[in-house]
Amino acid sequence: MSWAGPFQYDLGKSRTSNAGAAPAPDVQYAPDAPILLCLSHLRWSFVYQRPQHLMARFARDYPVLFFEEPIASDEPRPWLESRREEGGVEVLVPRLPHGWAGREAEQAQRELLDGFLAERGRERLILWYYTPMSLAFTDHLKADAVVYDCMDELSAFRGAPPELVTRERELLARADLVFTGGYSLYEAKRELHANAHPFPSSVDIAHFGAARDPQPDPADQASIGRPRLGFYGVIDERFDVELLAAVAERRPDWQFVMIGPVVKIDPASLPQRPNVHFLGGKVYDELPQYLAGWDVALMPFALNESTRFISPTKTPEYLAGGCPVVSTPITDVVRTYGDSGVVRIAGSADEFVGACEAALRDAADRDRLLRTADAVLADMSWDTTWAQMKEKIECAMN
Repeated sequence: MSWAGPFQYDLGKSRTSNAGAAPAPDVQYAPDAPILLCLSHLRWSFVYQRPQHLMARFARDYPVLFFEEPIASDEPRPWLESRREEGGVEVLVPRLPHGWAGREAEQAQRELLDGFLAERGRERLILWYYTPMSLAFTDHLKADAVVYDCMDELSAFRGAPPELVTRERELLARADLVFTGGYSLYEAKRELHANAHPFPSSVDIAHFGAARDPQPDPADQASIGRPRLGFYGVIDERFDVELLAAVAERRPDWQFVMIGPVVKIDPASLPQRPNVHFLGGKVYDELPQYLAGWDVALMPFALNESTRFISPTKTPEYLAGGCPVVSTPITDVVRTYGDSGVVRIAGSADEFVGACEAALRDAADRDRLLRTADAVLADMSWDTTWAQMKEKIECAMN
């Protein structure tokens, strides 16, 4: 199905954020600077993570468009919502009539995007993919460089479309560069692409370092007793619900603070205990305040297909905040932090309890904890990651 214009744009309200990248909404770009079109399965306003850190920094040099997956609309025709975010990043959200799917939805997104790019008038383009599924409506676009930033093995996630593997193969054949979110992913993708590079999770040290200083305890955490063992992140199929329940049962005197949206799992499956507190999602700027009130930070990830290749961003964030960490044996966590002395690894519930007891002792020796954490974080920053990626992209364009 095809439909006639005109294209419609709705400029929404911006979210304010202090995420470490210098805001530059009025930056003047070079006349020949290419547009960086980022195609994402993650929404900008969902959880502040790798895409937001990188795109806010790339917006210093390129006009950045962050194209999200479509949302159903009550309007009879497709339209494109546009809003400005941090650093001048422009977030684009296709709004499609209810029931539109498949080829109809792909064609609508193609026409919306083509119309928007035509209005911008810039001929040069960098295509940056987080989801291979976006290839369905962008495979006709000519680009100076095509980047596939593979931050997760999406095909292993619950609800992944069956055609995702095929689409990824197509994207790998077209991409000039492949970046991966960790070393395990790199080892898998380097067999499929000759120009693959590992870029594990980085950290905004200044942002999370605020948690090392006294912070006002957020209202929904202030009444929770100590010791506090906390987690923030998306609570989904990667989260080991059974492990949390078992550890909380073994240590009813410990308080477990869980922060983040519950996605793709039944909230009723979460442990219902007086010492387990689910506080819901929080914005990025609030996280240091919560982290400052924890004694130990947790990463109770399940060991399954969805976590086989993950390299959690929260590991260095927890350490930047001055909090010792206890994690299940995720491959990239073990290989990067297993010998650090501030990240303890445990598999079973009994081992996890023991590791948390040791982490509480680590927290008591604060000077050693902070010195060790700083040594681990010495070479990590999103600015460094961004600069290295930018250099590789510029080489690919020359």
